[in-house]
Amino acid sequence: MANTTSAKKATRKIARRTEVNKSRRSRVRGFIRKVEEAIASGDQALAQAALKAAQPELMRAATKGVLHANTASRKVSRLASRVKSLSA
Repeated sequence: MANTTSAKKATRKIARRTEVNKSRRSRVRGFIRKVEEAIASGDQALAQAALKAAQPELMRAATKGVLHANTASRKVSRLASRVKSLSA
């Protein structure tokens, strides 16, 4: 348990950031799930729209430090290639 005032404050700050990050991570997962479901349904227009909504959300998570930038880029790239393959 924290003893000093600064350590107690740091603990409070960490708790707040953890809540925000959990919320962001959950939001990103929701957007990815929508793209996955659209891909599974085979509707390319719906999948394209879902990807267009998910991409900025993933990049925002990377900017905020919830995801590593390369992880976000990789996820976007893989989803985009799967959406593109629906047309073939």
